[in-house]
Amino acid sequence: MKIKYSILTVVLLLGVTVFGQGGFDNDPQLRKINEVYTYIDRMYVDEVENEKITDAAIVSMLEELDPHSTYIPASDVDQANERIDGSFVGIGVRFNILKDTLLVVNPIPGGPSEKIGIRAGDKIIKIEDENVAGVGLKNSGVRERLLGEKGTKVKVSIDRGDGKLIQFTITRDEIPVHSVVSSYMVDDKTGYLKLTNFSRTTADEVKEAIKTLKNEGMKDLIFDLQGNGGGLLYAAKYVADEFLKDDQLIVYSEGRRQPKSILKADTKGNFEEGKLVLLIDEGSASASEILSGAVQDWDRGLIVGRRSFGKGLVQRPIELNDGSQIRLTIARYYTPSGRFIQKPYDDLESYRNDYYDRFLHGEMTHKDSIDLPDSLMFKTLIKKRTVYGGGGIMPDVFVPLDTLEYSQFYKDLSRSGVINTFALNYANDNRESISKMFTDAKAFKDGFKTDEEFMNQFFGYAVKEDTSLTFVKEDYEISKDLLQIRLKAMIAQNIWDYSAFYQIFNVKNEIFMKAYEVLSQGKYEEMDLTAK
Repeated sequence: MKIKYSILTVVLLLGVTVFGQGGFDNDPQLRKINEVYTYIDRMYVDEVENEKITDAAIVSMLEELDPHSTYIPASDVDQANERIDGSFVGIGVRFNILKDTLLVVNPIPGGPSEKIGIRAGDKIIKIEDENVAGVGLKNSGVRERLLGEKGTKVKVSIDRGDGKLIQFTITRDEIPVHSVVSSYMVDDKTGYLKLTNFSRTTADEVKEAIKTLKNEGMKDLIFDLQGNGGGLLYAAKYVADEFLKDDQLIVYSEGRRQPKSILKADTKGNFEEGKLVLLIDEGSASASEILSGAVQDWDRGLIVGRRSFGKGLVQRPIELNDGSQIRLTIARYYTPSGRFIQKPYDDLESYRNDYYDRFLHGEMTHKDSIDLPDSLMFKTLIKKRTVYGGGGIMPDVFVPLDTLEYSQFYKDLSRSGVINTFALNYANDNRESISKMFTDAKAFKDGFKTDEEFMNQFFGYAVKEDTSLTFVKEDYEISKDLLQIRLKAMIAQNIWDYSAFYQIFNVKNEIFMKAYEVLSQGKYEEMDLTAK
């Protein structure tokens, strides 16, 4: 067996670059790694998969550093970068696999599939003459067949319900991955914007969404970062610049080998005036916390929700010579008031179980269960309000996790997947009539009825699809409103888009509802944030 140093050598050379010159000869630890690798090659009893053990060594090294330094194999790099790049190359459809059939939920507007006539509800039976219906196709298999190089072509055979196959040849193109998945007017002056990540296109998407909402009369903005795990630091800077005045500090970072970097607002933002509420929860991390920390420290708006994730480390992607990548932590970042919000990671097991521990200790339901020492206390920069570092961004308005409507029956329905598959089936079967009856998602929200006949249809489908499900009347009464609204929101999403889902389902989002209450009932003014 011949040793392949490709990945290992690059990692070791990175170590030399970071920790000093001299390579294997001058660093006994690097020499030790080389020795072990060489002895395995010369003496191990069986043939060894070099790539496998090299990857394992890299993963183990990075795990010893911190929870966020990671290794990405070459085969996974493109997919990992999609959300950061804000695009991928493909045919441009939202799809779902329903009963072993590849179903087009929606062609992406302006994408290559829409341009040649692919429709919502089309069933893709063949891809390049290969039958993909009824063969147990998985999402990964769809990606392998439909993604590819820009400008290349793929042939698909479509069934539109009459059993006849129609052939289309689609030229792959760059498809946007939007980070702003929903924006709409909640009422005549309150806008809502949902951001799922921070990518290279995020700043432009946010600018455009804010401009559109302002044109529709927006005076107040609810900016939703729930579940937003972050992304590019610079994207957070540009979004924060939409809300902060010129020369206000947004974030600074520094590391052992990284000089201090300072990012300030330096352009005129589209929403520097007006009431602003940011929504966060335990899934809001990294760039979400940079944005939230800057807005909170400058008393620019209110943070509503629950304590954020607590990630205050900066990673840099580093390409290795075989196409794989490491994302190495190079610095810590701090909010404008000087807060470092990274939660402790000495115990990696506890770090990974943090969400469960928060729930177990009562933090998800009671703010008073959070015990923060005075050493973590900071003051905001204008109003001198008390805020805290260490372990995430603490909201100004705490919202407990509401599980009262989550009966066991509802949980069983959710786990079985029948809510999603019924909504997809219903939307596909009734797409034409719904589109004729309702002009848009708002009209659908106001006019579509989840009446007894509709619910009986759902329950009939559910017990047929999953025979382990048993209708429990008492549980249904507990979860009735939640279940009906979720079904309605899922149908709307499949008819229109993700934005339609949030327009309908947000009435069941306790953090959103608290934010709207803060804005509509004068509580924002009580915090005295309107005067600067």
